[in-house]
Amino acid sequence: MKTLILAGGKGTRLWPLSRELMPKQFIRIFNDTSLFQKTIERALKFSKPKEIFVVTNKEYKFRVLDDLKELGLEIPEENILLEPIGKNTLPAIYWGMKTIEENYGRSKVAVLPSDHLIKVDENYITAFEKAEQLADNYFITFGIRPTKPHTGYGYIKPGEKLEGGYKVDEFKEKPDYETAKQYVENGYYWNSGMFLFDSTLFIEEVKRVAPKVYTAFEEAKNIEEAYEKVPDISVDYGVMEKTDKAAVVPLNTYWNDLGSFDAIYEAFEKDKTGNAVKISGFKGEYINIDSKNNLVITERLTATVGIEDLIIIDTGDALLVAKKGESQKVKEVYRKLVESNDERAIVHKTAYRPWGSYTVLEEGERYKIKRLTVLPGNRLSLQRHYHRSEHWVVVRGTAKVKIEDKELLLRPGESTFIPAGAVHRLENPGKVVLEVIETQIGEYLGEDDIERFQDDFGRG
Repeated sequence: MKTLILAGGKGTRLWPLSRELMPKQFIRIFNDTSLFQKTIERALKFSKPKEIFVVTNKEYKFRVLDDLKELGLEIPEENILLEPIGKNTLPAIYWGMKTIEENYGRSKVAVLPSDHLIKVDENYITAFEKAEQLADNYFITFGIRPTKPHTGYGYIKPGEKLEGGYKVDEFKEKPDYETAKQYVENGYYWNSGMFLFDSTLFIEEVKRVAPKVYTAFEEAKNIEEAYEKVPDISVDYGVMEKTDKAAVVPLNTYWNDLGSFDAIYEAFEKDKTGNAVKISGFKGEYINIDSKNNLVITERLTATVGIEDLIIIDTGDALLVAKKGESQKVKEVYRKLVESNDERAIVHKTAYRPWGSYTVLEEGERYKIKRLTVLPGNRLSLQRHYHRSEHWVVVRGTAKVKIEDKELLLRPGESTFIPAGAVHRLENPGKVVLEVIETQIGEYLGEDDIERFQDDFGRG
């Protein structure tokens, strides 16, 4: 069995925890392992590393590579398919199926979202084994037995019984609460968003029921042209709701799509007062006075007094306070930020780069202070800025600095100045992480004030 992992989503419903450049699948929500890494580990239950394919946004390439490196896992780089623009799940899956057929011929392919929390047990293994058998003739989706009426999930009405599953009688959109109660009483399943397809059958069915998707990929000269022409469409709407070959296999294990902060609250362990708390960062701390049934995620001292049923998310540069049950509306906050071109929709105070990361410590009119963390053996691009000067102070490690034609080594406590317009580069030639405090001064301090002359990671 081959595995196709979908890792291109932006996670807009989990702002400010999730941002465009660090979406839900790559953040460490529960421990030191990302949801993407957990998905890779699930994929290894059925596939060898070279049989795992990932479709993701081109902006996430190095997040994928870094997460794989942390796992000590190498999959061929050509197995990482970089979408030039997100066009929903059907184009992503079709491109993956087409690529797998080109590499391996006709194959059974498990399609896994990278941002779900799932318990891998015998029931999980058995469900996929049953699905693999049924995939000779059916397009398999996995159904979760509802634990309660839920308005945030789609539902599947099972029909004729099959060996290991059921034909799908009908797909249902997200219902209101009363309709959800009826679905649960009538034995419907939650739609998990996981699939198992025969690649040849899938391509043939897309040609029949979604010809614009088929034509876009088959006639395009390159992937950029294909994504320009392909419609924005989900696999549920484009294929599963139109085919007469849809089948559902029950998946009787813990599953949570983590699609909202309410879902995250459900997944977290609670203390005796019903509070679910995650502390992160150097200064994270929580004090509870007579508060209960709250979700609190914070990286600084946070105290609650006499409140209940709230969601409190503090990421240092943004604070979200929402009533439980209303967290689906968080995406509206994200939309307003995007409309106003606010970079807080895109990046955290800490932004990850292929060479390491930077954290904005302080900023004001005409100045910004950052902490740069450069991984051993890595270097930033050879670059210059037109509107700002920079002052670097080494805190830890050894820095190799190039400023125009001059090169120097700086050790902890030593510093240098880069005037605006000077071509420069920062490198970590050592064996330990390099930390540098950078003070920027200028009339414009945006991240787009950069001209790159050479970059180890192929960035323009």
